[in-house]
Amino acid sequence: MYRKTWMEIDLGSIEENIRTAKRVSGKQIIAVVKADGYGVGDMAVVSTALNAGACMMAVSSCEEALILRNKGYTGECLILGHTDIEDLPVLAKEGIAVPAYSGSWVKKAAETDCPGLKVHMAADTGMNRIGFREPEELKESIQLLQNSQCNVEGIFTHFCCADSDAQFTERQFQQFAEFVRTADFPFRYIHCDNSEATLSFSDPLSNTCRFGMGMYGISDTYRGLSHAAALYSTVFLVKQVKKGESIGYGATYRTAEDEWIATISIGYADGLIRKNQGRYVYVDGEYVPIVGRVCMDQTMIRLNHPVEEGTKVEIFGPHIPLEQMAKDLETIPYEILSLISERVTRVYMRNGIQVSERNGRVLESHVNAE
Repeated sequence: MYRKTWMEIDLGSIEENIRTAKRVSGKQIIAVVKADGYGVGDMAVVSTALNAGACMMAVSSCEEALILRNKGYTGECLILGHTDIEDLPVLAKEGIAVPAYSGSWVKKAAETDCPGLKVHMAADTGMNRIGFREPEELKESIQLLQNSQCNVEGIFTHFCCADSDAQFTERQFQQFAEFVRTADFPFRYIHCDNSEATLSFSDPLSNTCRFGMGMYGISDTYRGLSHAAALYSTVFLVKQVKKGESIGYGATYRTAEDEWIATISIGYADGLIRKNQGRYVYVDGEYVPIVGRVCMDQTMIRLNHPVEEGTKVEIFGPHIPLEQMAKDLETIPYEILSLISERVTRVYMRNGIQVSERNGRVLESHVNAE
């Protein structure tokens, strides 16, 4: 690691969280590793999820699926978002499953030469993002896909309020159940649960769950998970600034007295957005504020006393939960993790010992699946 700013990922915690999801739900687990595993690192999470018993990986796009194949993942893989018709032959060849989400898409797919293409039927139950609106149209589309020698292996929907509205979630489920009943088809995979629903919603119909942020210990409804990710930087300069001096761009902060100011090696190009000004970080056993605007590469913090250069600074982690940081920034943990850039080294830990690290701009070392 050349620049002392890093995200630390506990692979043991990810494994335990997946096993918890399997135990609580009693179902198969699809590990959602889209957006480079929500920024944590796709192949590190893939290896860990497989160790924990996940049956499939899910990504957002053709590009992400092929990245996994190019990195050596040969197992079951499902794309959750839009796929272009012209990409279907290569996806069929690679054994990558795609969503069928409208009658017009299915008609085009059926005219494409891609026998054996794995397909999961998407049902829209109220999120109004992708999916069939009418059960009969979905049923007719299954027949059309079968006639073109596609392999229809799954059906799914997506709960949009599993963390906040149990009644809405139940209505979505009942609509989904109607899609499944109308289809009257032997689906291998039936999945509707996201991370929150995996841990809090029980149903007799689905046999598989999609587990994403829950792998990292993030849940609004379940407290039995372990946090698996933390973000750190280091102090590289400490100085005493006289009363009345300004700090940073725009002179948005002025010292109220003589103050100890430290500069740390993280900024908005690393994913620490400027809205973090005024929030607290954890240094040397104390919570201290970010002062002045966050710069592209550096940030200033106000100390209560001087610390040694090289002192670790926690942005989020054991003392500042990611959920709290998201609340402070009026966003969600997903966004914070996904914004952490490739400049930030990913350090992978197991049982308190570093097992590998990855920096997208310098080098990459994959975690051994064992």
